[in-house]
Amino acid sequence: MKYLDPRIEEMPRTEIEALQFKLLKTLVYRLYSFSDFYRSRMKEHNVHPDDIRSLDDIVKLPFMYKKDLRDNYPDGMFIGGQEDLVRYHVSSGTTGKPTVVGYTHRDLENWAISVARGLTSIGLGRRDVLQVSYGYGLFTGGLGLHYGAERMGATVVPASVGNTERQIELIQDLRVTAIACTPSYMLHLSEVAEKMGVSFERDTRLRTAVLGAEPWSEKMRARIEGSTGIKAYDIYGTSELSGPLFTECSEQNGIHIWGDLAYVEVIDPETGERLGPGEKGELVITMLQKEALPMMRYRIGDITSFEDSVCGCGRSHVRISRIQGRVDDMLIIRGINVFPSQIEHALMSVPELGEHFQIVVDRKGALDTMLVRVELKSAQLFSDKLDDLIRLKNKVAHQLRNNLNVAVDVELVSPETLTRFEGKAKRVIDRRVL
Repeated sequence: MKYLDPRIEEMPRTEIEALQFKLLKTLVYRLYSFSDFYRSRMKEHNVHPDDIRSLDDIVKLPFMYKKDLRDNYPDGMFIGGQEDLVRYHVSSGTTGKPTVVGYTHRDLENWAISVARGLTSIGLGRRDVLQVSYGYGLFTGGLGLHYGAERMGATVVPASVGNTERQIELIQDLRVTAIACTPSYMLHLSEVAEKMGVSFERDTRLRTAVLGAEPWSEKMRARIEGSTGIKAYDIYGTSELSGPLFTECSEQNGIHIWGDLAYVEVIDPETGERLGPGEKGELVITMLQKEALPMMRYRIGDITSFEDSVCGCGRSHVRISRIQGRVDDMLIIRGINVFPSQIEHALMSVPELGEHFQIVVDRKGALDTMLVRVELKSAQLFSDKLDDLIRLKNKVAHQLRNNLNVAVDVELVSPETLTRFEGKAKRVIDRRVL
């Protein structure tokens, strides 16, 4: 099956844009009528729903930021009542507060349809067995792929994360044909399989990998495909948008953003001005049909470009290029978003520590590692018993893990050990070679 819904996926651009304008008008009126936040924001920018007379008028509408979600934690930006919600997902935030996303039945259906279209576009179908090796639970990754695959008609193995040798056995025993996980975990699976004497190409039916939740490059794709014989496809989404939503197609030439569900802009991150096809800038997305937590002109912070020409696969929807970085300094460690401000927040709660710290991100084998070097407040602490220093180090590591939801190595150093900077401190050293 080449398409899940050819009527939508091959819709001419003019018809897509007409549909987007209709959905945008409905969205703007709904937000103005039922959302205190959006009505106030639109009034601040002197714009009324009646001012939106064409799709290009979207530039009159205000941007939305991650900070807005934090400031309205947990559900101050939701529309409708508790009785309309059927699920929550929660992700980490930049200052300790998570991002809470609510879903209606229709939100979940559109999420599943979007993922199902993407999986179909890479050649998967009812005869496939997809092993989902993303986390399940509050994280959106596992359940997003799970319901999308079932919506398409595939069989799902909800393996979640970890227990790698068992995952490899499942791939063999259940005749798994596709896997969804992070790129680094795919490499780790390959390394463990080799130690077990298992060749994915020779000993399994695994031929497709749907990879995301962390940055990866064309070089990593080539490395994965060359070492495993598996075709690797990029997937994109954020928890605020509904988790994994959009994928590449069989052409591997950009990620399709379904125009009936979302409207894409790329802007200059400094000026906010819209950029044209092929120009690199900050991604802005408006979710046109989201009910519980509408997202209008949301500045995601990811750096990309877009193309609006018809893809070689025949689909007519806008494609974005591989994410090339972020406007902010967010790190993604094993699929978890980590901000230096989170680390600083955790460290500053430990009185024995000084103000200066350094983050070193590396890759050992196929997995990301993170080391936090932090100065002690007093050199006298190094004169204490070794057991006391070990207890302090363990205390800091525990504090960081609780705040970041990811394990961190800790190195305690003497005061005035770390480099000082004039102006903005360069706290992050990223040694990963993707």
